[in-house]
Amino acid sequence: MTGKDAETRLYFEDLEVGRRFTTGSVTMELDAIKAFAASFDPQPFHLDEEAASASFFGGLVASGWHTASVTMRLLVTSGLPIAGGVIGAGGDIVWPRAVRPGDTLSVVSEVVAAKPSASRPERGMVTVRSETLNQDGEVVQIMTARLVVPTRGSAR
Repeated sequence: MTGKDAETRLYFEDLEVGRRFTTGSVTMELDAIKAFAASFDPQPFHLDEEAASASFFGGLVASGWHTASVTMRLLVTSGLPIAGGVIGAGGDIVWPRAVRPGDTLSVVSEVVAAKPSASRPERGMVTVRSETLNQDGEVVQIMTARLVVPTRGSAR
């Protein structure tokens, strides 16, 4: 990595507790919701409007895994410019509200913990809490992820 891209990448030392990041946005299109569901979560409430209207959701909704995938895309492309990439080491995810066709999603993330590795000085563990929001500011997903982040010294 060289030039301006390298200058904007963040290392463990840059990710202090309380630091926040906001991503761009993605609109969830009906065709994309159905295509994702057909490939990865083929349940009627993700695929068929009529079946979905009689479901728990009362209408067609995106798979939570689709929401998680869109969240990851937003974090990688516009939200967490971590040197070496966004490398997960585990976490938790909840979906308090369904995502519907036409919803526009964005993500707000906050560093909630950062701990250097005692045995691997070239990296640390950073915990990030990310809220995925719809266009009305309603939380549709909460993901708390533990990320492996290189230290600035490891870039040499």
